[in-house]
Amino acid sequence: MRNGTPILSATSRALDMLEAVIADGGASSVSTLARAVGCPVATAHRQVATLVAQGFLITVSHGRHIAGPRLRSLIARVDDKQMIANVAAPLLHRLAASTRAVVQLGTFENDMVTYRIKTGQGAHDLFTQVDMQLEAYCSGIGKVLLAHLPASEREAYLAGGPFVALTAQTITDPAALAGELARVAQQGFAEDRGEIDPDVFCLAVPIRRPDGSVPAAISASRLKSAAHVRVETLQTSLRATADAIEQAAFGPR
Repeated sequence: MRNGTPILSATSRALDMLEAVIADGGASSVSTLARAVGCPVATAHRQVATLVAQGFLITVSHGRHIAGPRLRSLIARVDDKQMIANVAAPLLHRLAASTRAVVQLGTFENDMVTYRIKTGQGAHDLFTQVDMQLEAYCSGIGKVLLAHLPASEREAYLAGGPFVALTAQTITDPAALAGELARVAQQGFAEDRGEIDPDVFCLAVPIRRPDGSVPAAISASRLKSAAHVRVETLQTSLRATADAIEQAAFGPR
């Protein structure tokens, strides 16, 4: 029981069986899987027959089962990046209020950063917009996302220049950018030191899936002319918020 609402044990057992079938990948019989999950064999057969009838499983050779069209369709419609953004929104609003910074969440698509959330005092003064795509190499969020790409994808990105200088601080040399991304991966955060706008300082940290991959990043931006930015304090606040987002989106670690 959670929050006073009773759960349906039959549904819970059926979902356990569905998970076992999918994890097995069609290698084992229903009887074998039933014994593995501690379910009566007759009950397991009825559960699987129901899931087949509803299209969540299909039967393959020798009575084995794999994901069916209905389950595949559901999976295809899951946008985990937007799910992360939806979970993150209230946490980022609070972070923006507590840090008095413009807080953003971005994801990586087609070699560009897609900005999905932008909030905080002065947000309208910053050039980014929700759903806007910008180059990744010169922003805090972009550098975090690039730093955590698989090595082959990161190398392909670095080989795909040229990288245009937007300010005197923009890193445009591929070798220097590779070194910057290695530092970002090691230290767990990225800085934009006036690389897009000479008047803006930005700090960004990753949002990690349980497998360690990074589907999104969050950042806090301040004008350099504003009160002195305490990088350590801002980094601590960003990391605490990122941890809360990860727990809300993916469950306790």
